[in-house]
Amino acid sequence: MDRQYLKDLLQKVKNGTVSIEEALDSLKVLKYEDLGFAKVDHHRNLRNGFPEVIFAQGKTPEQVVAIFAKLAEKNKNVLATRASQEMYEAVKQICPQAVYHPAARCITLRQKELPKRPGSILVISAGTADLPVAEEAAVTGEIMGNTVLRLYDVGVAGIHRLLDNHQLLSQASVIIVVAGMEGALASVVGGLVDKPVLAVPTSVGYGASFGGIAALLGMLNSCAAGVAVFNIDNGFGAAAMASSILRLKESSA
Repeated sequence: MDRQYLKDLLQKVKNGTVSIEEALDSLKVLKYEDLGFAKVDHHRNLRNGFPEVIFAQGKTPEQVVAIFAKLAEKNKNVLATRASQEMYEAVKQICPQAVYHPAARCITLRQKELPKRPGSILVISAGTADLPVAEEAAVTGEIMGNTVLRLYDVGVAGIHRLLDNHQLLSQASVIIVVAGMEGALASVVGGLVDKPVLAVPTSVGYGASFGGIAALLGMLNSCAAGVAVFNIDNGFGAAAMASSILRLKESSA
């Protein structure tokens, strides 16, 4: 349920093609819908520009299906993160158009193609082991209506791989850097560009990486200006912020 939906509904009431009672019925779950185990937030698209996203981890397939169905009914596009193949198979029974992205562990439903925003998001990963988080960011950015570019396996152990792609760095509007181990790639990228760098530490690494804490602290202590740091493995959060930045750019264009 977004601004355009409400505009169309009000216009139909004005034209007399929809009665006031019918309009009230369609708006009765505008704020949220109580499923007992979850309160589905149908108002979030109006507030934040994208519907509530399902964090599937820890939920049963049946719970994911129930929430997914309600969101699909009221919104054009739906995203579920940290979803399993089993969850997808269950969702597909009620939403055949849903797509599973195994690398990203995401389920998407695209019922309306959004106009692409000006600018682009570049998702960079330090290593192939960081791909699940990088792909979560990329898939999230795309379903939110952004052009997403990918540049993977260009970590500091072979920095020439990154430097060979300087043109990609230059053309992006926002850059998401996903890195584990010591997390140094975010500082390197931050020192090369004049645009926001959103750094995502991953839990990839040997024992002293402490499940991503070493990368997190490395990124937080970056000496490069313009680097913002997100929680460990939070590709979704970085992509949502990148989308907000491009939305501001769109509104000021």
